[in-house]
Amino acid sequence: MHERPFFTLDHVDADGRARAGTIETDHGSIPTPIFMPVGTQGAVKAIDHRSLVELDSKIILGNTYHLYLRPGTETLRTMGGLHRFANWERPILTDSGGFQVFSLRELRKMSEKGVEFRSHLDGSKHLFTPESVVDAQRAIGSDIFMVLDECTPHPATYTEARTSMELTMRWAERSMTHHRANPFLYGHRQFQFAIGQGSTYPDLRMACMEHLVGMDFDGYAIGGLAVGEPADSMYSMIETSTAVMPASKPRYLMGVGTPENILRAIDLGVDMFDCVMPTRNARNGTIYTTKGKLNIKNARYKVADEALDDGLDTYVGHNVSLAYLRHLFQAGEILGLMIATMQNLALYLWLTKMARRKILEGTFRPWALATIEQLNQSRQ
Repeated sequence: MHERPFFTLDHVDADGRARAGTIETDHGSIPTPIFMPVGTQGAVKAIDHRSLVELDSKIILGNTYHLYLRPGTETLRTMGGLHRFANWERPILTDSGGFQVFSLRELRKMSEKGVEFRSHLDGSKHLFTPESVVDAQRAIGSDIFMVLDECTPHPATYTEARTSMELTMRWAERSMTHHRANPFLYGHRQFQFAIGQGSTYPDLRMACMEHLVGMDFDGYAIGGLAVGEPADSMYSMIETSTAVMPASKPRYLMGVGTPENILRAIDLGVDMFDCVMPTRNARNGTIYTTKGKLNIKNARYKVADEALDDGLDTYVGHNVSLAYLRHLFQAGEILGLMIATMQNLALYLWLTKMARRKILEGTFRPWALATIEQLNQSRQ
């Protein structure tokens, strides 16, 4: 039987660089552009897997750092990997844990070998190396996994950014060597993505990505953005990176962002996205709808007898009123967090699905500009 290619570029929008493609994994096909809900510890917060399937989430993201600590790689091996453990039959992408270790600034120590850190759970000492992170993701069994990188903080001097970028490139080479020398554990293929760094320095971003492209990874990610830099700088670094990323490989922008960020990055040639924003903001009462953003805790919605979002084809969008959702938040009911999470994820998944449709139709850019204006409004 002929094995389908990992990535197929289906169409490029005539007005720009926006792309529609298809990623093929042994757990299913992923049409791009795609948004990946963040399931850090093997679960997307405040939503069950059945609801994710009903929302047609094609892929979810897990985190190596958190899954390594809890439940642990030995447990995951015993259970046959995260797909079986969580009973999630669709694709999974795992990030390497580099960003989480980066955030443990007071609990970590960097070296050429890797990064030594203390667990935020119990203070126990651990070492992540490029090789051990590959092994951990083997045990998790993700379909797509990331190399260990150093996430450069912002602001960073040119020297700091270059030193960090060069370490990331050396770690990427070690990760690839280890990945290619060791077998898959559970019978399905695992694809490896490299991560470009370089802070907000265009020449470093370009040099890093060109070096990684020369190593022929399965896909490439843009890391180290949305860490405090201005939006214009972020878009500039995305544009610099996609200009040298191969058209034949998936392009992933890590940890970004708002609906506007996603649409503007799609216009710059990005295929894949993840961010905690829709789920985290949902739990805080910030709701994204096709009519604009709102804070459901606002008193104006106390007797607002209108559907949450009749612009989406979802049960909660049509059958939950703003007044009822506000009541659930005011009463501290868990159901409120669940409904808000379903709505926000539905909006993000709709956004990338519609983007793909408009790219295939050749009308992406005017649709994206009109949609950004609409979504950025405060819903009355």
